[in-house]
Amino acid sequence: MASALRVDGRSAEEVRKAIEDFFSQCRQPALLEPGEELIHLTADNFALEFRGSRLTLQAWDRARNLTRRIAGIQKASAARLELVVERFGGREGEMFLLDLSRRAGLETGKRSARLIFRERFRLFLRRQFPEWNLAEISAEPNLEFSLSPAFPRAFLRSGQHGWAAIGCPLESDPGEVVSFGLIWLSYLRARESRVVIEGLAVYVPIGREQTAALRLLCLDGSAARFELFAYSPEDYVVRIDPRDHGNLDTRLEPCRHLASDTPDTWREIASLPGVELVRKHNGAASLRVRGMEFAETSGTDLLFGLDRRQPAHKSRLAEVQCLAEELDRARSPRAADRDHPLYRRNPEAWLESQVRAQIETIHAALLPEPIYGQVPAFAGGERGVLDLLAVDRSGRLTVIELKATADLHLPLQALDYWIRVKWHLDRREFTAHGYFPGIELRPDPPRLLLVSPSLEFHPTTESILGFYSRLIEVERVGLGVEWRKGLEVMFRLSGAERPR
Repeated sequence: MASALRVDGRSAEEVRKAIEDFFSQCRQPALLEPGEELIHLTADNFALEFRGSRLTLQAWDRARNLTRRIAGIQKASAARLELVVERFGGREGEMFLLDLSRRAGLETGKRSARLIFRERFRLFLRRQFPEWNLAEISAEPNLEFSLSPAFPRAFLRSGQHGWAAIGCPLESDPGEVVSFGLIWLSYLRARESRVVIEGLAVYVPIGREQTAALRLLCLDGSAARFELFAYSPEDYVVRIDPRDHGNLDTRLEPCRHLASDTPDTWREIASLPGVELVRKHNGAASLRVRGMEFAETSGTDLLFGLDRRQPAHKSRLAEVQCLAEELDRARSPRAADRDHPLYRRNPEAWLESQVRAQIETIHAALLPEPIYGQVPAFAGGERGVLDLLAVDRSGRLTVIELKATADLHLPLQALDYWIRVKWHLDRREFTAHGYFPGIELRPDPPRLLLVSPSLEFHPTTESILGFYSRLIEVERVGLGVEWRKGLEVMFRLSGAERPR
């Protein structure tokens, strides 16, 4: 009775033993049926038994009770068993037993979560666009066109008109969804030549709308229409007006100027070969070697170390000097060992060092002093790019965003910082807080410079910049590949202009 052959040639008894063995060896067992929530398994919510000649699996949690007849095992590995099951009406389907402690099992679980949210997203779209045909919806990756599986995307069509739509799951970044949404919009416009893609609809979790709202406010309404929606855990969806999100997570601390009487205890360190002294807006001074900070001063105190800081008493100045000399050797642009950890560490900081030293190469009108880093501050934490704030000879502020490696999100991360700088500028807070002393700042919107090695601008950069508001003056500065040896500008491109 229990010996009938199954999908992979095993008998029903052998299938049962394979399932029991897999379950006993799992550290984090779970059951997944595509399109449904995971059920985390224990000995108390999982049963495997024969009902007549049929091998039956049952699993349950607080939300549901699942019972399936097992027809066989399709594939088996240490991370998952792919089962063939009989569904209602005799239809065959698939079901997975997973070990979430193993990478392959975890990836399957993540894909299931994406598929579940995709179906929620489908429901959102049917409610907001009831008269439109949902021509396409996907949560699959498309690496060639930089379409992420983390954000389900859709194409809605009505006659010769269409909309792009994208959704942000609860666990994803609501800021990143705008970048991927603009890429999806550009992709559809290129692919659907006979359809007018009117705009982009963005769905984010309720209460997390601000970053997406601020970014959408800075896009060109004549290039596309943009709609923002927020969904609740109960799948209630509301339209969001981005103009209601003007309060920023930003702060501008007073600028404290470093005392001119530099203590002798660290003046010697600052004069070592390769050491740079960078004055911070909080009154401290940073001692760096090609961007890497190894010591910081505040008043007469000196703290040193790369990962852990400790006081540098007079008895330890030799240690500080040795650290500076080691950094100077390892981070030399002509270093023989380019795989040395100190050479490869934090390339953006090295690029910042070069830009500070050669600021007029980046833009001829910029003043070499003062240049501030990381102001204003983000209340949300660290960002993926380094920023500088400079001023030109006419008093106009310039935001400089630096990235040493390709980053799809650079244009909108830069936009986040530009928004904050403009917000404080409009309120005349830079002058009131002691920044750019003796310089009368112009009220014009800041200039935005994106600086990166020329081959490291992400291929989607032009597409995203094409949706920038025309009020934002943005320029890309592409540097030569040997930028560590010195800055050579390979191209300057305005807005979404493409290299020739």
